[in-house]
Amino acid sequence: MKFFTTTALASLMALGLGSSAMADIKIGATLSATGPASFLGDPEAKTLEMLVEQLNAAGGINGEKVELVMYDDGGDPNKARTFATRLVEDDEVAAIIGGTTTGTTMSIIAVAEDAEVPFISLAGAVDIIEPVKTWVFKTPHTDRMACQKIFEDMKTRGFDKIGMIAGTDGFGASMEAQCKGVVGDYGIEIVASETYDPKDADMTPQLTNIKNAAGVQAVVNPGFGQGPSIVTRNYRQLDIGLPLYQSHGVASKGFIELAGTEAAEGVRLPAAALLVANLLDDADPQKPVVTQYIADYEARTGQPVSTFGGHAYDAFHILKGAIERAGSADPAAIRDQIEATTGFVGTGGIVNMTAEDHLGLDLTAFKMLEIRNGDWTIVQ
Repeated sequence: MKFFTTTALASLMALGLGSSAMADIKIGATLSATGPASFLGDPEAKTLEMLVEQLNAAGGINGEKVELVMYDDGGDPNKARTFATRLVEDDEVAAIIGGTTTGTTMSIIAVAEDAEVPFISLAGAVDIIEPVKTWVFKTPHTDRMACQKIFEDMKTRGFDKIGMIAGTDGFGASMEAQCKGVVGDYGIEIVASETYDPKDADMTPQLTNIKNAAGVQAVVNPGFGQGPSIVTRNYRQLDIGLPLYQSHGVASKGFIELAGTEAAEGVRLPAAALLVANLLDDADPQKPVVTQYIADYEARTGQPVSTFGGHAYDAFHILKGAIERAGSADPAAIRDQIEATTGFVGTGGIVNMTAEDHLGLDLTAFKMLEIRNGDWTIVQ
């Protein structure tokens, strides 16, 4: 298994250590294991490493061992494109998993499509798979689905006028646009709308504008990274006193820790069943899957799981199943079998892909969670 950071890669290549004996099946990955999106990419990388080791220890795929060739793009779209090109041209991988963020994913798509190599993204934007691209798939729930799940909950609570504060990063801007596109379907009006740069350290002015807007009953924050944690802290400091919704882009204990237990109290967000494995009914088909992944990951890393590592888990197992069914490492055959994935029970839900749907999840794959006493609870 190879995992190269940007600097380490140059050193290894200079020493002539950038390649190893050919494995039977090569799977490529470019992830943001370091940099501003490392809270996403690090658990993704650790999950892929763990799964490849487990798979090879069990005999591989159809008796053939798997080599994981993994690069760290640091969240830089240009580096992600460079590494994706290297994966298909130099490493000759059968498929690529990666694109930790929407930005890095979008830079990889053209490479995968041109090279005709299947690519499973780990990022959230719906634009990744809509319109459908022949060689591109994804595992996380889309930003549009997150908006819909949030607005369903708001409608149930009787809210019809809301405020929105969104990050201007790729994910935040995409989800903001998706929310504005579907909000009318729920009879809800956005009466105050603000944005912030992901590097901002204080969102008090924007939140003050929302607080002073007439009629606001709740607030939603499309965004990921440190921004939503700062929004949550500032929200509490301003004592706005209205329900606050975050996106699935912050679905990890790290968000609660950064925001602070007191500030995060009562925040709601849509997320996968993985975060509430212990609260699932024993008859839930996802329970044994997420429970085993949690046990394996935490035993290996000593860290709690996040939905982001779960995205990598699902991508790897979807790819593994496709290679098994294809009976070869031919990219075209693998692509066809990824698209034929049905009934796959993963951490994000039960996946049923088609030629028209390269995600295969619906809104039932989301749980609406509320933070209580520093932990997740399921909104019934």
